[in-house]
Amino acid sequence: MSGGARLPLALLVAGFAVFPVVWITSAAFSASNTLINQRLIPAQFSVRNFHKLLSSPEHPFALWMWNSVKISGLTTLIVVSLTALAAYSFSRFDYRGRRAVLISLLVSQLFPNLLAIVALFLLLNQVGELVPFLGLDSSGGLILIYSSGALGFNMWLMKGYFDAIPKELDESARLDGANDVQVLWYIILPLVRPILVIVGLLTFIGTYSDFLLPRIMLSKPHNFTLALGLSNLISGAYTTEWGTFAAGALIGALPILILFLFLQRQLVGGLSAGATKF
Repeated sequence: MSGGARLPLALLVAGFAVFPVVWITSAAFSASNTLINQRLIPAQFSVRNFHKLLSSPEHPFALWMWNSVKISGLTTLIVVSLTALAAYSFSRFDYRGRRAVLISLLVSQLFPNLLAIVALFLLLNQVGELVPFLGLDSSGGLILIYSSGALGFNMWLMKGYFDAIPKELDESARLDGANDVQVLWYIILPLVRPILVIVGLLTFIGTYSDFLLPRIMLSKPHNFTLALGLSNLISGAYTTEWGTFAAGALIGALPILILFLFLQRQLVGGLSAGATKF
């Protein structure tokens, strides 16, 4: 493809990517609070939608956003920690059953998560009888599901990065008296920081924007996540508030935007992880 043809194609792709954001921004600052006859530039500029969103007692937006950040943050911390330990084990040690476990984790990712919805619901129902804060209609229950479901794919992704680090570094550190924990903490983890960022970012985005699991597992409004709470603004038959919904979508996107800006230096290196082998 010639250079002259690449520029229009790039502008077209950028336009498709930016247009939804521009349209949502226009709806958020429009006084009409509807998408009927909506213009790209609002006919009447107003911040009423933001004021209504943040001050309405019927829609505790700040609480919903805090629930999403809390669930996504704790899930990210757990997933990154456990995935790093598992990837280090599979990459650096050779033990009986290692290959079988690796294949099992890979095969488990072939099935859609939708198939496990009923099983997860029943599981949380039983766990909640023993540990209430890990049962249905709780943030702990969602964290438990998200943490366990994200380990398989992320472990394979991180293992490929671990395999690219020469084992001679481990042996050199052990000759200096370091144990396995010290090798992981002081040698391996600083070198694999980009892939830790990628796994953390993918986990945070996936849990922060998820709607299906919270819709099934949560029932009380004060436990709602951001996606579930905002859906109530556009689910009513006569109370559809598209402007308020758009305002919430803009504010809700800020945590992910901040993460991208803060971690952008690590993204390129993390996405270029090497191939994984048994």
